[in-house]
Amino acid sequence: MEQWVDALFSDSLLEEAANRFGTTSAKAEKRGDFENYVFEVHKEGQPYILRLTHSSHRKWGDIQAELEWVNFLHQNGANVSVAHTSVNGVLVEEIPVEGSSFYICLFDKAPGSLVKMDDERFGPDLFESWGEAVGHMHQVTRSYQSGEDKRDRWEEEDLLNFSKYLDEERDEAIIVEGEKVVRELKSLPETEESFGLIHSDIHPGNFFYDEEDIHIFDFDDSTYHFYVSDVAIPVYYPVWWKHRGDSLSVRSEYGEKVLYHFLVGYLQENHLDLEWIKRIPYFLKLRDIELYTVFQKKWAPENRSEKEEELVNGIRKRIVHDEPVVDLDYETIYKRAEQAVAKLNR
Repeated sequence: MEQWVDALFSDSLLEEAANRFGTTSAKAEKRGDFENYVFEVHKEGQPYILRLTHSSHRKWGDIQAELEWVNFLHQNGANVSVAHTSVNGVLVEEIPVEGSSFYICLFDKAPGSLVKMDDERFGPDLFESWGEAVGHMHQVTRSYQSGEDKRDRWEEEDLLNFSKYLDEERDEAIIVEGEKVVRELKSLPETEESFGLIHSDIHPGNFFYDEEDIHIFDFDDSTYHFYVSDVAIPVYYPVWWKHRGDSLSVRSEYGEKVLYHFLVGYLQENHLDLEWIKRIPYFLKLRDIELYTVFQKKWAPENRSEKEEELVNGIRKRIVHDEPVVDLDYETIYKRAEQAVAKLNR
């Protein structure tokens, strides 16, 4: 969290936020504070997730639109954490603080647990469940009609204003490449099959696994985008987290495994043409540049830890040298997955 926002946060704010949803902050446990303050709280013996979002990060209408979609997904059988109304009967509460606001919402805590990269469960069965969950979300979202409030389109994302956060001299090549990728994506056709509301950040830190199903949460980055972006992200993060220090060949071998099993799950729930899968490299490159940009935004160079500096420099080196996260034969992987699904459906 930016230091100036952190200075606005207080125990009294947290208590007021909890009270708005009929709970208390007495035994609240912090679960995150990168872009939102996230706490586990309890009410009548049940765990819930209380989220506080500063108005510099999202507008009230952004959050309202997010929660309406999340609850639609829940009503249509998706494994997502439903959002609850407050004691005042609203999904989003607002608490003013020194000329700004914090927006508060409350979710069910997802069943299951996080699965770390070195966990033996982080393998084919989980990847297929991951694909099924995302495929089902995309399939039911095709019929979704937003209310008065609506999430932004992907190209309206603040992080795509690369010059705002990157050094125009040192990072000139990255800015140019980022703008090029954005132009490429803007030229792609938007159809009912290819484009809609997506989660946009379904990495292993944003779902729990209960040995059978994936339970997805944290829809804070949801946006109108190409569905295939939600396929690219599950390839990007396992490879980056587990093998970022390894060679391209090692990363690609692992990425092929992830994508194949993910597609076996995904294609059981939703159809996505091969032509979109072959465009995954654009979305992987965009995520590389976005991640580099958000690190520049969040971590001032003089305050970075050794690990943070390593993460930033590693991404920068790959972008500057035009080295992809993975280099895959997308057509072959897709056709193998199609064949596997056909066998399952016999």
